[in-house]
Amino acid sequence: MGYSQRNLRNMRQFYKVTKKWQTMSAKLSWSHYCEILWFDNNKFQYYVNIVEQNNLSIRQLRERIKSKEYERLPIETKNKIINNTTLELGDEIKNQIIINNKCNIDVDNIKEKVLQELILDDLSNFLKQLGPGFSYIENEYKIRIGNNYNYIDILLYNVIYHSYVVVELKVTELKKEHIGQVMIYMNYIDENIKQISDNKTIGLIVVKENNNYIIKYSSDNRIKSVEYKII
Repeated sequence: MGYSQRNLRNMRQFYKVTKKWQTMSAKLSWSHYCEILWFDNNKFQYYVNIVEQNNLSIRQLRERIKSKEYERLPIETKNKIINNTTLELGDEIKNQIIINNKCNIDVDNIKEKVLQELILDDLSNFLKQLGPGFSYIENEYKIRIGNNYNYIDILLYNVIYHSYVVVELKVTELKKEHIGQVMIYMNYIDENIKQISDNKTIGLIVVKENNNYIIKYSSDNRIKSVEYKII
């Protein structure tokens, strides 16, 4: 049986790619390579490395490509993965976070409570977009600060990095007061919940619109912000 024109083109491209990279990963099948052969050098090497590191099936690889994972990651994170540099908690958070509107809710004037419900309705998808190792603890997590009760929108824990993650949801542009709020919650968790074996708590603010200047001039680099997109 002869080869199709598509297969012949892929074989020719595979030959060109192997000349550049010298050695190819034995963890990737021919089907894996056919999915990424036509990407540019950096994007190609990125997907080779994540397949190796996560033992991705063809279906899982296609899902990541379809979700535009490479395009949604910060440049620094992509470079770390391409160069096999150690990642830190938060490096793999995608921007934007895609939230599925399964209930066809009107999202033009969405409230934070509704945004929270949409996330919880498809929690596994939300956790995957944050990166590996995230687990759900509770929403509206109740804490007492002085004589007042406060509620953390979503509290997570990352089992790989041994760290609590405070998630605050905002349906506006990121504002400086959001930083102060999440910092108080992080400090509370560190002082009252965190164990000696845990690393310091991370703060994640999920916003409608980011403001990189506020994050840039924040005094705590453990706080990250990311935009959401409801589809």
